[in-house]
Amino acid sequence: MFSGWNWVAHCLYLFLNICSLEVSGGLVQSCGHIIPESPVLALGSNFTALCILNESCLDFGNIYANQIIWKIKNKVVPKEQYREINRTVSSVTFNDTSSLATPLTCNILADGQIEQNIYGITVTIGLPPEKPKNLSCIVHQVSKLTYPMTCTWNPGRHTFLDTHFRLKYRWPQENFPDCIPKDVNNSCTIADVQFFVNLEVWVEAANALGKAESDPLVIDPIEIVKPLSPHNLSVNSGILPTVLKLSWENRISIAVMKLKFNIRYRIIGDTNWMQVPPEDTASPRTSFSVQGLRPYTEYVFSIRCMKEDGVGYWSDWSEEKTGVTTEDKPSKGPAIWRIIDASRSPASWTVHLMWKALEPFEASGVILQYEVTVRAKSSLSSPPEKYYVNTTNLTLKLPNGTYEVTVIAHNRVGASPPSVLLIPASNTKAPVKNVRTLPKDGKLWVGWTAPNSYVLKYVIEWCLVSNSSDCTIEWQNEPGNIQGTYLKGDIKPFKCYLITVYPLYADGQGSGQSVKAYLQQDRPSKGPTIQTKKVGKAEAVLTWNHLTVDEQNGFIRSYTIFYKTIDGNETAVTVDPSKTEYTLSSLTSDTLYTVRMMAYTDEGGRSGPDFTFTTQKFGKGEIEAIVVPVCLAFLLIVLLGVLFCFNKRDLIKKHIWPIVPDPSKSNIAQWSPQVPAKHNFSSKDQMYPEGSFTDVSVVEIEADDKKSFSEQDLKPFDLLKKEKSTSEGHSSGIGGSSCMSSPRQSVSDSDEGETTQNTSSTVQYSTVVLNGYRDQTPVQVFSRSESTQPLLDSEERSEDHAGGSDSTTQRQQYFKQNGGQDETNTDRPCFERTKQITPANEGDLVGFAQLQISGQSSQLLGLGLEKNTQEAALLDVLQTSTEGQTVRPETVEGNPLSVDEMPKSYLPQTVRQGGYMPQ
Repeated sequence: MFSGWNWVAHCLYLFLNICSLEVSGGLVQSCGHIIPESPVLALGSNFTALCILNESCLDFGNIYANQIIWKIKNKVVPKEQYREINRTVSSVTFNDTSSLATPLTCNILADGQIEQNIYGITVTIGLPPEKPKNLSCIVHQVSKLTYPMTCTWNPGRHTFLDTHFRLKYRWPQENFPDCIPKDVNNSCTIADVQFFVNLEVWVEAANALGKAESDPLVIDPIEIVKPLSPHNLSVNSGILPTVLKLSWENRISIAVMKLKFNIRYRIIGDTNWMQVPPEDTASPRTSFSVQGLRPYTEYVFSIRCMKEDGVGYWSDWSEEKTGVTTEDKPSKGPAIWRIIDASRSPASWTVHLMWKALEPFEASGVILQYEVTVRAKSSLSSPPEKYYVNTTNLTLKLPNGTYEVTVIAHNRVGASPPSVLLIPASNTKAPVKNVRTLPKDGKLWVGWTAPNSYVLKYVIEWCLVSNSSDCTIEWQNEPGNIQGTYLKGDIKPFKCYLITVYPLYADGQGSGQSVKAYLQQDRPSKGPTIQTKKVGKAEAVLTWNHLTVDEQNGFIRSYTIFYKTIDGNETAVTVDPSKTEYTLSSLTSDTLYTVRMMAYTDEGGRSGPDFTFTTQKFGKGEIEAIVVPVCLAFLLIVLLGVLFCFNKRDLIKKHIWPIVPDPSKSNIAQWSPQVPAKHNFSSKDQMYPEGSFTDVSVVEIEADDKKSFSEQDLKPFDLLKKEKSTSEGHSSGIGGSSCMSSPRQSVSDSDEGETTQNTSSTVQYSTVVLNGYRDQTPVQVFSRSESTQPLLDSEERSEDHAGGSDSTTQRQQYFKQNGGQDETNTDRPCFERTKQITPANEGDLVGFAQLQISGQSSQLLGLGLEKNTQEAALLDVLQTSTEGQTVRPETVEGNPLSVDEMPKSYLPQTVRQGGYMPQ
């Protein structure tokens, strides 16, 4: 325990001795130091540093040199670079200082593995100065007597150290103070120098790693002078229109230096300078006359000077001054051209003459007017026509022919040479060939192949092609010995120009050859808008319009059509640019397609809007192939149906349109032997005149007596049966009326009664026709009716009036009536019929029944019997009946009688002219 505390106390004492500061005389003293202190090292050199421990620090702890650790910027140096010299000194060596960084520290590792810094130094690495090069000096004239000298040099590479430069100079026997640069390291200015004595000049460079000096320069300052430029320059017009006189002042004494000059000039607005030949101004002077200038032209002048022998430097250019030459007559005539409009009348021309205004140097003054002379070549004797205009164009209407046009420009001094243009009657001369264009250097070059004949000159004509404006013609003349030129107008990019070249001969001109050109092309402004012209099942005809010239921005090289379905891949088709229609094939029927079109120039393409269409479900002729056979089949069926109906027309008419007889034409009207005068019967009433019926009898036929009749006697009944079967289906609307009648049983020859049929009975025999009035005894006549008109209920159901309580033997009717349905049916007609009680006298019953039937039948058949007549006849019969009889009304709803219970029927018989014939 004690030994442990002793070890802790020992370590604490050692730590305090190492870390504490011993103050002695105000100085801070550590336990060691490094040699060398803050070194400056050359980049890439070797370097060794020593760390020396103080003896005073060794007594408090076992600290020795072998415990020293070297670090560069807190990074441990490999121990291979260490060397222990003795117990207090340790060294470290660096073979290349380029890897050395600052700070470099010496550290120890005490007991308990505690690392402690002993000492550290800052290492500076750089390069020694190089020898300054390219030393040169110049003397700038500041004023008439002040000439400072400035020297410049190349300081060399960067040293990474503080390097100082000094400009040293001296005369052969005298040294001067060094010139120290300020804020720069490559130049220095000596305030004043002396001329005509040699001066030695050199540069010295120094830093912590060494010194270097430039090669000396020996010069006379007068040979390196840059004088001030002449001043007070003035320009005056000379006597001649091509001369201007310049004057100036020099600012250096001729005793000090003789000068020579340079004079430059240019036309105002131009950027190119022209110079007076140097030999003309190689001597001292203060003025000069510049010749060969253009008349009536404004010029800009400037001047400079230097030592006459050419040693030294040119001065700066003087300030610029301007001057204008005087006027002269125009040097040349204006360039002339024409546009001929011969469309209005073939016998005359409308000639538009136009000429270009002269350039200022050509006009040599202000143009006052133009003189235009037109002479017909076909009539040399006729005087020429002259026109004086102030503009540069003239329109004339001339007869068709050959003309010579002359234009002369006039100014205040005189007239220009004439410009002549020959207008031939036709362009019969050889034209140029192979007209071509080429954009070059921001200009549009036009070339052509010259014809074989000699050409006096060429006229290049061009205009901007646009949909929004007319083609305004511009033109220029070119000499006849060239075959290409640049257009001199304002040629714009992305615009189409129509260029035409005309060759002009001495005796005529050739026809123009044209070409379209672009100075610069671009993508089209928009794409074509595509539409469908016709859409089929598997194809679609697409159509579009060409892009306008303003939208093309170049030559359209091709069109590309892109089309696809909603979920399909896009297909591309390339189309010739001259086309405006294309047919897409192999399409899918009843499918929606999206199509668009791109137009391409040399610079790229642009797409138009999308367009959709749907192919048809059926192709051309498919619908017709289906519809036509169906229609033909339908027509065939209709035709066969019509033929069938035509052949079966009677049967169809019988079932659909039954024959409804006209009551007015019925033969029942022929039964009456006597007809009241007030009734208007037809001529058929005379068919049976009065007295033709001699007798009427009623035969009672019992069922038991039927067999006693011969076949000849029963033949009429067979006929009745046959007629009944024929007429069962001809029930008219009268007999079938809901309130007038109901179906009845037909006449049958069966004793047991056959199955009932749902049809109305056909009337074969009529009832008695009353031939008389109320006060007369009626004559009862029975007649057969040929009408098929159904009877009313009162006529058909005469058996309902038969006796009811008589116990006599029931007689079976030969003729039976069958209604086809039970008379108890609630759907019976809406009016009641009367059924009579068996009368005491059977003859009276017959008369009553016949009277009732005759009255109703007469009314239905339109025989004209009045109502009061019917009522009177009925009253007479009733009065003759046996007293005590009662007439009881019963409805038809009662049960029908059986065969045995049916009342006896009466067969009306008639004897015509003494013969007996069943009717």
